[in-house]
Amino acid sequence: MKFRRLPSFLSFLFAFSASAFAAHADRHVVLITLDGFPAYLWRDESIPLPNLRRLAAEGAVADAMTISNPAITWPNHTTLVTGVAPQKHGVLYNGLVVRGGPGKPNTIEPWADKARLVRVPTVYDAAFKAGLTTAEIDWVAITRPGTITWSFPEVFDPAATLPREMIAAGAIDAAEAKLAAAGKPNIVWRDEQWTRAACFVFEKHRPNLLLFHPLNTDSTHHRYGPGSPASISALALADRLVGDLLRAIDASGKRAQTTVIVTTDHGFKKVDKYLYANVALKKAGLLRTAGATIAQCDAFAGTQGGIAFVYVTDPARRAELLPKLKEIFAATEGVAQVIDAATGAHALGMPTPDENSGMGELILYPKPGYAFNAVATGDDIVGPSTNYGGTHGYNSADPELDGIFLASGAGIKPGVKLARVRNLDVAPTIAHLLGVELPNVDGRPIASILTQ
Repeated sequence: MKFRRLPSFLSFLFAFSASAFAAHADRHVVLITLDGFPAYLWRDESIPLPNLRRLAAEGAVADAMTISNPAITWPNHTTLVTGVAPQKHGVLYNGLVVRGGPGKPNTIEPWADKARLVRVPTVYDAAFKAGLTTAEIDWVAITRPGTITWSFPEVFDPAATLPREMIAAGAIDAAEAKLAAAGKPNIVWRDEQWTRAACFVFEKHRPNLLLFHPLNTDSTHHRYGPGSPASISALALADRLVGDLLRAIDASGKRAQTTVIVTTDHGFKKVDKYLYANVALKKAGLLRTAGATIAQCDAFAGTQGGIAFVYVTDPARRAELLPKLKEIFAATEGVAQVIDAATGAHALGMPTPDENSGMGELILYPKPGYAFNAVATGDDIVGPSTNYGGTHGYNSADPELDGIFLASGAGIKPGVKLARVRNLDVAPTIAHLLGVELPNVDGRPIASILTQ
């Protein structure tokens, strides 16, 4: 009897697996990051954000999202898709840090292959390996990953599959393609192009996972400061771009099967003064310039607005130079914290220099109103900021660095309001929604917003 029933039991298992995979294959997640969108501006109800507020009302929304250190674009975008902090995924700058060696400053390779830059699997890797389709529009730390089905990268490539399809379909005309390939048009124009690409790929290909990252909000907040009239206009425009993509999802016929998650990489703080850490090193005799470039340095500062990493260029001189460097920056105007990375980086979710050569020997945080600037020329260690109204990078525990989070659509409970979520939990939540495994993560699915 049992033997005779075995084929039918196996048929049941096969049918169950097939149906599970069919449901799995017809789920879609769209992750939108609106760069540099602080939670405190989201809570300002006078800012016109009708599309975002409708999504939040129909789904789940958090009052704030805790981000990762360093509070910079590429590290936090990578946390959003890996579920681990920079200590593990390894991205510390907007690019790959390459140490110059004794006497030389570092260089940053912005378009290094993802395999060299990201040290752990991503949710798009997991989705692709599970047989799902993936797309990215201006995502970061994602160059030549091998696991993205359709790509429209920040550096326009007219020979790439998706741009070529759009040109052939008339979604990008010859003049626009020429302008995009020639360099960097203004950021509003680029956001429009990227939104058009996101709409096109979803309507035509319906990827199971789409990563979309417009940039104008960040650029505007840097130039004019968060909360300025320009800032409010940029946020309103970003909301309109989200609305364009929502209409494309509707037009695809897949709205009922699609989850839309809107988040950000970091918040923003206002800036009044520049802090020139490399000038401080020059005055201490540890750095020399030739014109506007650093010609030779025993130590130098890699700056990222609200954070700076100080590097000893010759590892053999760490023990000799670290006490002197700590003394220099502890006495420097505008420096709030001087942290030895060998002992203090893990508490901030970052690696030590021995674990990741891109990490500096010291971590510096500035006082409010100050931002680090990489320039080494001149004699002033502190000066007024020029055409620079805001920045990020400060310790992620600062409430002004909190970001936004909302989710709506398939698999999301309506009407859920949370006090706080973590960006560590976004990738595991996406993996859960798509039914794929993302192992060895520090985050977990946000169960309180999920229907199952």
